Amino acid sequence: MRAGVLKPTLLAAAGALLAGVLAAPAAAGRPASAHAARTAPAALGTAAPARDAAEPVIPASQAAPAAFTHPGVGVSRAQLDTLRTRVGAGTAPQAAAFGQMMNSRYASLAYTPHPRAVVECGSYSNPDNGCTDERQDAIAAYTHALAWYVTRDTAHAAKAIQIMDAWSATIRDHTNSNAPLQTAWAASSWPKAAEIIKHAYGVWPNAGRFATMLRTVYHPEIRNGSNSNGNWELSMIQAMIGIGVFLDDKDVYDHAVALFRNRVPAYVYLTSDGALPRTKPGDGRDTRDEIIAYWHGQTTFVNGLSQETCRDFTHTGYGIAAMAQVAETSRIQGQDLYPEFGERIRHALGFHATYERNDPPSWLCGGTVERGLGPVTEVGYNALHNRLGNAMTNTRTYTLARRPMGTNNLFVAWETLTHGDNPS
Repeated sequence: MRAGVLKPTLLAAAGALLAGVLAAPAAAGRPASAHAARTAPAALGTAAPARDAAEPVIPASQAAPAAFTHPGVGVSRAQLDTLRTRVGAGTAPQAAAFGQMMNSRYASLAYTPHPRAVVECGSYSNPDNGCTDERQDAIAAYTHALAWYVTRDTAHAAKAIQIMDAWSATIRDHTNSNAPLQTAWAASSWPKAAEIIKHAYGVWPNAGRFATMLRTVYHPEIRNGSNSNGNWELSMIQAMIGIGVFLDDKDVYDHAVALFRNRVPAYVYLTSDGALPRTKPGDGRDTRDEIIAYWHGQTTFVNGLSQETCRDFTHTGYGIAAMAQVAETSRIQGQDLYPEFGERIRHALGFHATYERNDPPSWLCGGTVERGLGPVTEVGYNALHNRLGNAMTNTRTYTLARRPMGTNNLFVAWETLTHGDNPS
């Protein structure tokens, strides 16, 4: 049952709790750096065999639901209703998180979109010809969609529509070396906004044009995935599954799930994988030396280690966030990938939350890690701790200390508001 319209005094109280402090975006596409590992428990021997194993790809017919659930990208209608009720009642953590969002520039009704016909993004977004504008406009559209859902102020719905219409009337292509990642980041946010506006607000004359934009401009750029660092392909998969849901396209959805089943075991290690991490079939890394180099020089493997841990925690956080978002969307769609991949997500969260706060041992990345995990733990923590009952002590400590988590200005936004202790 949907909660009643919020009283202005309650909204004002929520809005005053915390100003939005937005984290600066980290650069993408940084070259790999090698780290020499030292003596450690279960250190990898030089004669360990190479592996090219992966989770079996389940036939596409077993993936997509018979009918898609809407709104159903990242956050469900039940979750939206719960967060709305909690904001209205001043309940933590949603009340403070809503205040943070509403005090951000993304929620301003004066926000102006900056669409481009061609968005050109090189490594580190250099050049940045529309890259920041596109990502932030997509987050702003999602922000206003959430703001409308909570407040029922139609000005916020109109602003979300204005932003999405501006881009669907203009964008034609993404170019330069970071085009696939840029496309993935923007297209991770667009469907979230579009789902709320189309299926909850309901009055959007140009919804069809926006759907065409996702199908013809965004999806072709990400469909083939990536053999770069794993956060690239995981972000592509997050965008792809969202596009599939919004378009009610089972083929797009199924393809995203197939890529997910191959990529996640190649991104987060479990000891059950064997002496070496799994590899994505066909990525060309089929020797021990190639696998070690791809894992940024790490030679000791433990539960939760990521392919990018020894690169930095920021990019690893992108990958973890995308994994959790894909699993959450699948759950909403009645498929639920958490039973297959929850252990990898759980261990990845716990491992990186631990070393975000504590010094690493000498065998991990040569004894030095580059921290900066970011606002990426709420979705996985809520699913795996609150719903499924895993303790997740280190993830809990990290998450509670950083609430409310805002946005990384790339593709992660307002997950304390949407998922913080949300039982729906």
